[in-house]
Parts: sequence; C-alpha cells; structure tokens
Amino acid sequence: MTRIRDLKGFGPKSEEVFTGIKIHTIEEFMAIDPFELYARLKKEVKGTGLNSIYAIIGARDNLHWQEVSRTRKEEILIRLDDMGLAPK
Repeated sequence: MTRIRDLKGFGPKSEEVFTGIKIHTIEEFMAIDPFELYARLKKEVKGTGLNSIYAIIGARDNLHWQEVSRTRKEEILIRLDDMGLAPK
C-alpha cells in the first residue's frame, strides 16, 4: 500500500478529502491521532459525520467502518463528547 486510497474503506474521494486538509501520505495519516484528524475534518470539510471517524479508525485498523461502528461506537461517542464533537 502506498496511497491513502489503498487503505481499507477509502478510495479516490477519501484521498482527495485528506489532501484538502494536507494529509498526503499513509505515513501522515497514521501519524495523527484519529480523533484529531476527525476534528480537522469537522472544521474544514462540510458534511463530515460520524461515519468519517468510523472510517478513519477502520482504515487504521484494517476494519470495515461498519465493524468499527458496531463494536466501538460507545467508546468513540464518549471520546467525541469529551472533545465537544459528539452529535447533538
């Protein structure tokens, strides 16, 4: 794997979105905390929702985003709430 689009659950559109927030490589993607990355997306990319954090975590852990949602949703929502980013 050499490109963000090669990570599980991502494709050309995801890669374009990350390029827009100055994440160009898998190394840059993996180096940033997934919740901080989500916060950047929420701030800079209109329409960013919960599926984005699930997809980010899924890509890092080589899991489908729905698996992340199913198994880690509560933990993720608590962390997002602590950051002031949980859905209302």
